[in-house]
Formats: sequence, C-alpha cells, structure tokens
Amino acid sequence: MYGLSTYAFFWRISDRSPRPLTLDEMLARTREMGGEVFQICDYPLIETYDDGRLDALRATAAGHGITLELGTRGVRTEHLAAYLRIARRLGVTLVRSMLNTADHRPSVAEATALLRDTVPAYAAAGVTLGLETYEQVSTEDLLAVVRGVDSPHLGVVLDPGNSVARLERPVDVVDATAPYVVNIHVKDFSFSRRDGWVGFTFAGCLLGEGLLDYDDMIRKVGPGERGINQIVEHWLPWQGGFEETALLEDRWTRHSINTLLRST
Repeated sequence: MYGLSTYAFFWRISDRSPRPLTLDEMLARTREMGGEVFQICDYPLIETYDDGRLDALRATAAGHGITLELGTRGVRTEHLAAYLRIARRLGVTLVRSMLNTADHRPSVAEATALLRDTVPAYAAAGVTLGLETYEQVSTEDLLAVVRGVDSPHLGVVLDPGNSVARLERPVDVVDATAPYVVNIHVKDFSFSRRDGWVGFTFAGCLLGEGLLDYDDMIRKVGPGERGINQIVEHWLPWQGGFEETALLEDRWTRHSINTLLRST
C-alpha cells in the first residue's frame, strides 16, 4: 500500500505555520489524495493522547479507510513499551524507530540487548518494529543489530537518501538492507552547486527528478510481493515564506503519491 507521513506535511505542522494541521486534517488529505496509509512519525504530541483521543483517532482513520503506522526515535525499553501501548490502541502493526536520540547513542551490543528484551512484546502483539537507515548509524551497524536480535518482527525502514551524508551510496544501502526491509520511505534527493560553485547543497526534489533509482529499489525489495508499505516523505527547503512553502509542499506531495499510484 501507498501513503503519506507527517513528514509530507512537515512545514504545515511546524511552528512556522499560522495554524498547524491536525492529525484529523492530515488523514482527510491523505484519503483525498488516494493514500491508504498514514504514518504518524516523530510526532511527540501523540504521546499525550489519552485512550479516548487515541480511540477517536483510530475511528477517524478507519472511516477514511486508512491504515495507521507510528514512528518514533530510540530503543530504550520504557519508551518502546509506551509506543507499543499506543500502537495497540490505534490498531497499528508497524512502528518505525531510530537507534539514537539526543541523549542516548547505544553501541551495537547495547542496542541489540535492549531490543532482544523489547521485540518479543511487539511480536506477541503482532507489531513489527523497523529501524530506519540514516547517517548517524552505519548500515553495517544497523544490520548487525537486526541480525543480532534475529526476529521477523524487527527489520529495516529503508530510506536510502538519509545515508548519503555518511558517504554511503543509496544503491549500496538498498542492496544491503533489501532482505530485511519492512517499510519504505519514498523521497527523492539531489545535489546542487552553491553560489559561486563553493560546495553543494544536498536537498529534496520532485520524485523522479533526482538521484533515487526508485525502480531499482522496488525491484530489489519487492514491496508488493512482501506486503511492505511505501510512505511519502520530503526534504523540501524553506521557500522564504509560509504560503509559498505550503503550496509547494502540497504540490510535491500530490506529485509523489500520484507517481506511486500510477506505478501499480
């Protein structure tokens, strides 16, 4: 299935927005654009929802025919237990996380030990935990953790653009992680020269116009055959003002989801 993330609405839910979109509004826009999945990713406000608000959110998503996913950061036991509780209340079966947080950067051994304690509870609840590829952790170390835990309920959230900042080629990240992928973040990216040709800017671009070899990634991962959801995200630079940034963000989102839907 194809869908959107809160990152597809990054600027419209930020503190630069005169009135940030609510989750209900993002769900409605996801449905209007044809998305079937919505990933509530790095959205700490969800941690403040009581059972009543979580139940209402689940009902809203169900009314739109949308499957919910969650995303957070960190592998501490208590934090992942809290997200498992939210996931169960929302009917979520996929939670994305990242190894590091601002105050915790576990070694491979520590992360493996923590997840060996945590993943069985996820498995018992029918929830899969996915660790995202990104520049703070080498793909080799990320896979060492996944292999060390050795559970079908722990895998990789593939976002090959993130690892470029670690000087890892996207194609190599795809090749290494393909057997372990449980979720895909779809965003395109490109380099452009800075003014005066002094260095480069690495930023997002319209899907299909950058360095992401989407067809190769899909061929190697096989999301359709494996039931892996594809989630639209963006790296849209600020455009100088909110209105123009919000309009372009919406255009990029519609372009991305339409491109994915046409690929089926």
